[in-house]
Amino acid sequence: MADFIKNILGGNKPSDIPAASADSDFADFANAPPAEPVAFQPASGGATLGGAAPTGQPYTKWYNIHERYGLSDFRAEGIILAVIAVIFTLHFIGTKLNRTKSKAWIKAHASILAGEFAIVGFGGVPQADQDPEKMLKAKSLFEYATYATGRQNVAFMDVKLSLVKRFNPIMTLIETAMSFFLDSFTAPEDFIEAVLYPFDGKETQIVPALPGGTELRSKDSKSSFDGFVWAVVNKDRMKQLRDERYDVSITFTKDNAKLPIWTTVMSESAEVTDTLLTNELASAITKAGDLFDYLIISDQPVNKPTTMDETIPRKRLYLRYRLPSSNNYDDLAPLFAYFVRISDHLASSAHFRPEVLRKIKSVRDENVKHIQKVADEEKAEERAAERDRAKKAKRDAELNALDAKAQKKYLEKEREKEIRKSSKRQTLRA
Repeated sequence: MADFIKNILGGNKPSDIPAASADSDFADFANAPPAEPVAFQPASGGATLGGAAPTGQPYTKWYNIHERYGLSDFRAEGIILAVIAVIFTLHFIGTKLNRTKSKAWIKAHASILAGEFAIVGFGGVPQADQDPEKMLKAKSLFEYATYATGRQNVAFMDVKLSLVKRFNPIMTLIETAMSFFLDSFTAPEDFIEAVLYPFDGKETQIVPALPGGTELRSKDSKSSFDGFVWAVVNKDRMKQLRDERYDVSITFTKDNAKLPIWTTVMSESAEVTDTLLTNELASAITKAGDLFDYLIISDQPVNKPTTMDETIPRKRLYLRYRLPSSNNYDDLAPLFAYFVRISDHLASSAHFRPEVLRKIKSVRDENVKHIQKVADEEKAEERAAERDRAKKAKRDAELNALDAKAQKKYLEKEREKEIRKSSKRQTLRA
């Protein structure tokens, strides 16, 4: 009790030397300094009860994307978007220009087509008041086509409009540049090409028979005419046509006083020219001006025939002219109208004297003989190859039927025969 009171009052001082521990294994830790408490440091960016703890760092623009980036950082993307916008704009404008040009052509020629043919367009049903725009069909962004049938002396007619690829100016520039260096490339241009297929006396084979239709057909309505090749050509196109078309290449060229100086006539006979080159046609070509390319009447194929079947005459009429940039067809419509009606003139007047037809036929016969000669040579080669195959098969069968010794003798005899044949050839050459 006395010691307890002394401790309270501080009478006894504690000893500076710590008492030895009963466990000697922890003797090294006895002299360790006492641990000092460390002040609490909140984690950077961590949440606290009072909200976000201050980090002590200054405010930067890294936290707002509009402050982090500028327009200069999106320069490449901006260029790509601008190029895409330009491409789409040119595509839209070019497509619209081509569509406008095709509509202008069909509106200017709709009255001619509707007045000459019973059916115009691809509907297949005659219509009294047909919308001109429905007569034309878009095959692509730069190609338009129409079709007409239902006319005396004409089976049907195909019309194709080929326009410049205005929706792709890069390709147009490339084609224009190549046309300056290569003759095989032509400069892009807007043009129309019409192909008319005459009946040529085959109405009964083409037109479906109707009850009582046979009695209505008279002998005077025959649409057949003599076969020949005749053309009026723009002189700028003459060389190209001779290179590309076989039918025109067999004609001879001669200028005519009725036609302007920039055109010429390609014909097989002067009598054919006198019959076909009317004043109305010459006037229509003169009025069309240098936009006119050619008008061809032919019974020969465009490509040179290589077989006898391709030499069979098939009569066709071709018209091609370029489209004006102003979309004004007052000067070209008469030429197109005459082209549609020219089949009537052929059926009534294109019947020539036998002397003229013999002269025309002589050129065709030479080509037919050449084709026949080539065909006979090919057949002879095939027969020779067939005989060689038969001989080889017979020889292999005989050789397989022999034993080894007999095969050796057989091969030796063949070798001796070859030696004798080669020696005879050398003797004949000497």
